[in-house]
Amino acid sequence: MKTARSTVSLVALLVLFSGAAASPSAFARAQNGAATAEPVDNAKLLEDWIHYVQTANYPMAESVAAELMAQGLSNKDFSSLVEAGDIRRFESATQRALRIGGNEGLQRTAAQLLNSYEKGRLERARDPEQIARNIRNLTGNLRARLLAREGLVQAGEYAMPQLLEAYLQPADPALSVQAQTVIIDLGRHAIVPLMTGLPRMQPAAQEKVARVLGLIPYKMSLPVLTDVMATAQTQGVRSACEAAINQLGGNAGPAHDLYRFLAESYFNEKSEVTNFPGEEYQLLWAYDPASGLAMNAIRTEVFHEAMAMRHTERAMQLELDNSGSINTESLALWTSANYSREFDTPEGYVNPAYPTAALHEEGQTPRRGAEYFGIAGGPTVAQRVLQRALNDRDISLARRAIGAIEATAGGKAVLESVGGRSALGQALVFPNRRVQLDAALAVAAARPQSAFPGSERVVATLASAVRGSGAQYATVLTPDTERYQAIRASLEKSGFTVLPQGSSLTAIEGPLGEAPAVDLVVISGFSGERTSANLDEVKGFPKTTASPVLMIVSPETYAESQRRFEADRSVAVRPAGLGESQLQASVEDLVNRTTGGPIKDDEAEIYTARSLGALRDLAVSGNQVMNVGDAAGVLIGALQDDAFAHKGAVAAVLAMIGQDRAQRALMDAAAAAEGPERAVMLAQVADSAKRFGNMLEARQLEQLAEIAASEDEATATAGAAALGALNVPNRNLLPMILGSK
Repeated sequence: MKTARSTVSLVALLVLFSGAAASPSAFARAQNGAATAEPVDNAKLLEDWIHYVQTANYPMAESVAAELMAQGLSNKDFSSLVEAGDIRRFESATQRALRIGGNEGLQRTAAQLLNSYEKGRLERARDPEQIARNIRNLTGNLRARLLAREGLVQAGEYAMPQLLEAYLQPADPALSVQAQTVIIDLGRHAIVPLMTGLPRMQPAAQEKVARVLGLIPYKMSLPVLTDVMATAQTQGVRSACEAAINQLGGNAGPAHDLYRFLAESYFNEKSEVTNFPGEEYQLLWAYDPASGLAMNAIRTEVFHEAMAMRHTERAMQLELDNSGSINTESLALWTSANYSREFDTPEGYVNPAYPTAALHEEGQTPRRGAEYFGIAGGPTVAQRVLQRALNDRDISLARRAIGAIEATAGGKAVLESVGGRSALGQALVFPNRRVQLDAALAVAAARPQSAFPGSERVVATLASAVRGSGAQYATVLTPDTERYQAIRASLEKSGFTVLPQGSSLTAIEGPLGEAPAVDLVVISGFSGERTSANLDEVKGFPKTTASPVLMIVSPETYAESQRRFEADRSVAVRPAGLGESQLQASVEDLVNRTTGGPIKDDEAEIYTARSLGALRDLAVSGNQVMNVGDAAGVLIGALQDDAFAHKGAVAAVLAMIGQDRAQRALMDAAAAAEGPERAVMLAQVADSAKRFGNMLEARQLEQLAEIAASEDEATATAGAAALGALNVPNRNLLPMILGSK
């Protein structure tokens, strides 16, 4: 009891000395509180919160808001609570609290209250029973009609099954007219359900739906109107579709092209095809002539891919019917969307639009994984998927496309250009290490016999992977040296090599050119206008076009900047004043979600082994386009590194390079090695000699003669084999024959 009295006394003191008058209900709770255990009056709590915000008593406002949220009201109940009082006062207080600077706690609670209110309103409006009541009220008195229409418009797409039924039913013409008006008022929220149903309806219903689509001024319905006009069985339907098309601006082309254009809009996740931005779920539609429209919630992460694939599938069906073949661009778009669906599917989520063998419900027919179709489409389609990925700076998609190219492409296919450019050639200079390495491996596997733009980078890229691929490079753009040093120190602790300071990329163009890739750009310490200018430069600079960007902005511009870039996954916005751990966490999250994170040791080992294998295969084939000799310097350096774990593989490549420095490096490695490793190196010296003759120095021949005279039989035999391959003069062998050596 003592604790309860102490708490109450503290609240009472806050009320008395807050500098603003307390409401009676708050003062009563402060007096009695836990001691009386009276039921909480949620309406009074809400009124108190509004009162304290309006009187600038922010500590009490935050405290009361926390108490109100602790009551566990559902979103629906909270919205009803607000609407039972003065909605305008609530909205005014909320907006005022959100604008208060320096009080993150109050801003956060105000945002939570507003979010709960808005979600509750939506949940109530979308409730099927509420929708049914509103549709019945469409034929009521004027006030009932106005409220019903407002509620249905707020429900949006969720109201369409019942609205369409009301519009098509013949028994109540007045209701049909009112339902049509609301459908038109819904705008784009009505289009996809109507587009879904139109092809499968009876002719009379098709005429009505086509007419109403013509009255909704969005061109996204043109594909289905054009499609149905061409396939309709009655003149009435054809005429209705034609009239609607004319109302929307006229025929824009064949239906398959229009479907593909719409699919592109979904693939690019444009705002005009996203009805519920910021929400966890969107709606996927189906239509059955017997039961009407049916909606299925689908996670927003995979919604756009589902719709892009659906419209592209119809485009490909029409293309096949019209010309007997599928447009390569259509298949590439579908394949790209399928890959993206796979990337974006939340862990454990069963996608209603694309159930897979691993994730499907009982009764669903699983579909094959994206990789199957990516490979089955062949190298021409994969090249176009890669070009799309490079244009969109989509690293995950680029890597999957390169994998499909490597699995299917021969030398001639690699040379194929998309829009006059080689996609693989562009990938070799794409500003991401994984993409560069994957592209180099794919080109090496295809072994083209003719050069193409970028082919000169293949061997250099493979050679760079031999010594490890895990290095990360970052650049910090800031006018403030002290700020640069602090950010640099933090990034270096996270494993980055930080390039010199600059206030723009142009100022550090030299160091940028020397880095293999830029894995992170940090922009900090500029005005809002200059920050945007720097970001534009980063996105337009070849070396950084795909680099993730961390923008550190002033608290005053933070909210606006965050809203502006929330849809760009490659940009993260943080307020100034981040601690080191916060900065490092922000960087880690940004880099992981955009580039897949740094290349770890085990992944670097795989790249090293694959690159050495590719170099060896190129050397064996004698490929004239990609000269493995260009990698000799790097390989010799690796051979001389005591800690390097792949010396045998490096030696095998050097043995196929016809340069004296390569053969001499092999002999030096053999002389420095011991035991079985020496025999391996001597075997490679012999292989080099058999291919290119004797290029060793006199001192090395003497070393080899000493090794051939070793007491260890295996070592001596390996040395003797090397001497024989080198075709040394007979006089050097006589002492061994006589046993004097």
